[in-house]
Amino acid sequence: MPLFKYLAKDEQGNTVTDLIEAKDEAVALDMLRVKNYIIISITEEKKGKPPAAFKNKKVKAEELVIFSRQLATMVNAGIPLVQSLDILSEQMESPVFRGVVSTIRGDVESGASLSGALEKHPKVFSVLYANMVKAGETSGMLDEILERLAGYLEKNEQLQRKVKSAMIYPLVVSLMAVGITLVLLLKVIPTFKEIFATLGGTLPLPTQILIGISDTLRQYFIYAVGVIGLVGFGVGRLIQTPKGRAKFDQIKLNLPVFGALLRKVAVARFSRTLSTLIRSGVPILGALEIVGKTAGNVVIEAAVEKARIGIREGESISQPLVKSKAFPPMVTRMISVGEESGELEKMLSKIADFYEDQVDAAVSGLTSLIEPLIIAFLGIVVGSIVIAMFLPIFKITELIG
Repeated sequence: MPLFKYLAKDEQGNTVTDLIEAKDEAVALDMLRVKNYIIISITEEKKGKPPAAFKNKKVKAEELVIFSRQLATMVNAGIPLVQSLDILSEQMESPVFRGVVSTIRGDVESGASLSGALEKHPKVFSVLYANMVKAGETSGMLDEILERLAGYLEKNEQLQRKVKSAMIYPLVVSLMAVGITLVLLLKVIPTFKEIFATLGGTLPLPTQILIGISDTLRQYFIYAVGVIGLVGFGVGRLIQTPKGRAKFDQIKLNLPVFGALLRKVAVARFSRTLSTLIRSGVPILGALEIVGKTAGNVVIEAAVEKARIGIREGESISQPLVKSKAFPPMVTRMISVGEESGELEKMLSKIADFYEDQVDAAVSGLTSLIEPLIIAFLGIVVGSIVIAMFLPIFKITELIG
C-alpha cells in the first residue's frame, strides 16, 4: 500500500508532519480531513521504500513497554485495533516509533493481522513479540498477552541494565588506571630522567628499569597502538564468523568472575522467555525456536536447539539440556520436575525469579570485589613508580648528609 508524507495544520493551528498509508492520495486526504486537518502538502513516498525516518532503526525498550501497556488497555476497553493504533501513533514522541506504528495501522486497516504487520518491523518488534501477539490473536487474549509482554520486556531490560552496570564500572576504573600509568611513563618519568642526567652518577636498579620501560614505550608507542588496533580488528572480524562467535561465547561463559554472572543472566533470560511463551499459548517447539533466537549466546542457542530436536524425536526438554552441560544441574532437575508434574511454566518462572535474584547478588558482589582489587593494583603500580623515581633523590640526600 502506498505511503504518503503530509504537512498539515491541526485544529489548534499547530504544524503536523507525518506519514500515512492509504490506497491512493484521495483516500489519504479523506483520512486526514476526518481528523480536521488543513492539508498544506501531501506527497507519495517511493513505493516499497521504508521511510528514511525509521528505516532499520530500533526504539527504546521503555517506549515498547509503554506502547504494549497502552495498547493492552485500549483493546481491553473494546476500542477497535485500528483506532487504538491511530491514537497511539499520534501521541508518540519518537518520530521513528510513530512512523512504524502508523505503518502498522495502515497494514491492519488493509486487512493484515496485527502479528503479521509487526513481523514487517523486526528491528522494533522481535520474533518473540510477534509470535506472542499471534498467540494472543488466536486465543482471543490479546490484551492479556500484551500486558505479559510489557512485564517481560521490563524484566529483560532490568537484567541487561544490571549486567551493563557490572561491566562498565570496572572497565572505566581500569581505563583510568591504565591512563594514569601511561601519563606517568610517557610524561613524568622523562622529566625526572633529565634531572637525573644533570646530577650524574649511577642510578639505582629499579630506577634504571623504570626509565628503560619508559624509553621503550615512548619509542614504540605508535607501533604498539597500531598492533593493538589490528588485533582488535582481527578479533572483531573473527567473532562475526559462526565458529568464531561460538568460541567467543564459550570463552565468555568460562571467564573467571564474569563467566558465572553471564551464565546466570543466560539462564534467567532462557527461563523467563520460555515461561512467558508457554504461558501465552505458544506451542513448545515454536517457543524453543524463539528462545534459541533470542538467547544472545551461541552456546545456549545450540543447547536449546538440541532440546527442540529432542522433543520432536520424543525426548523430554531436560535430557538434551543435561547433555549440553550449558545449564547448571539444579536448573535441569527443576525443568525435569516441571515436565513430570505438568507445571513447566510455573517451574521456569521460579527458576527465572531465582536467577534474577542471583544476578542482583552477583552484581553487588562483583562491584565489592573488583573495586578494592583495582585500587590495590593502581596503588602498587603508582607506588612502585614513585618509589623508583625518588630512590636517586634519597641516595643524594644520604650522601649530602
